[in-house]
Amino acid sequence: MKLLNEVEPEVVVTVKKVEGGSETKGHLSELGISEGTELTVVATEPVHVHAGPIALKTAAGTEAVVARGWADKVYVEKGGETLPLLRLEAGEKGTVKTLEGGKTFEDNFAELGIEKGIEVEFLRHLPDDTLTFKIDDSEVSMGEGQASKVLVERDGKNIQINYLAEGEKAKISKIIGGTSLKDKFEQLGMVEGKEITLVKKETPAPRPKMGTYVLAKIGEQLVTIGRGLAEKVQVE
Repeated sequence: MKLLNEVEPEVVVTVKKVEGGSETKGHLSELGISEGTELTVVATEPVHVHAGPIALKTAAGTEAVVARGWADKVYVEKGGETLPLLRLEAGEKGTVKTLEGGKTFEDNFAELGIEKGIEVEFLRHLPDDTLTFKIDDSEVSMGEGQASKVLVERDGKNIQINYLAEGEKAKISKIIGGTSLKDKFEQLGMVEGKEITLVKKETPAPRPKMGTYVLAKIGEQLVTIGRGLAEKVQVE
């Protein structure tokens, strides 16, 4: 047996085993993939030459930055086809169909105004800028993708910390992420209620990174399977 993402194009295979929990199996089932399913791999292609986070416009008209690892968990419907969010190009719109990762991730995306059934517009790919912040008398630096998981209060509204202007100060209102992320931020002094200032933003030299997806045919239906899901499917 081999993993679905290792199958060469134009090869017909049968799904023998789907690894992962009920969430993973549920996402694959929505795509028509379960144990016993016969499919033909049409292509394994790059999603986009891309390393950093992305910017989206939500249904409410606000802009949100989504870290690359999170964006890889979003599937949208566009023109009757379900495909990874990262296959969209600037200016294209899609309706959120699936959010991988369970309820925690759904709650995190909801904080950014991104939920199932909501239309989003893909604005642009972003370089993973390095942001330097000042908390008390200490300075901390991190990539924009990681910083996007910190919300601060400005003018009575929550915004992502990367939307602060250089020299602007605000109060941390929420950390969106799991316990490990919150623990990591706490060690840096980034906790809810703390005052934080964006000192500077620096753009690093580009470091292209290639993501991939599998395009498969089940009967007459073409489906797109992200790398993370394809790695959970064993075929023969």
